[in-house]
Amino acid sequence: GCKSGEACTIVLRGSSSHVLDEAERSLHDALCVLISTVKEPRTICGGGCTEILMAQAIDRHVAETPGKKAIAMEAFAKALRQLPTIVADNGGYDSAELVTQLRAAHASGKDSYGLDMYNGSVACMNELGIMESFKSKLQVLISASEAAEMLLRVDDIIKAAPRQRDQGYGY
Repeated sequence: GCKSGEACTIVLRGSSSHVLDEAERSLHDALCVLISTVKEPRTICGGGCTEILMAQAIDRHVAETPGKKAIAMEAFAKALRQLPTIVADNGGYDSAELVTQLRAAHASGKDSYGLDMYNGSVACMNELGIMESFKSKLQVLISASEAAEMLLRVDDIIKAAPRQRDQGYGY
């Protein structure tokens, strides 16, 4: 290792230029993750745990919120609950069963529980070490919210007529 504040050199070797290029990209990605983690060391539980917690927090505030704002909040909470469902589906598991178990675990106060995709069950994410970067999760939520807001601001759609195909063989 290098002393604090000093530069160091990493020598990469590979059997071909393609292997070497891939190794360089992988090393660059790893260094970027390391730098990001040093700058923002906070982590949150993975496995859909955070999404369920956020959805529950929104649900608590919906009862106190009047009008159309409550409907939008319910839709956002529903979208957050979809993320663990998608993760379970992509893992090849019965998402309805797993997400129901996850919601029941959170309802009984097991706030650090999420989806254990290795075993197809619900388990404590802290014990399993399944964590996500706080910074990346925050950015995902901000980007998704901005995209949804942009779509909601659309008040009209102009539909263009379909293009006519060339009847000849003019490629």
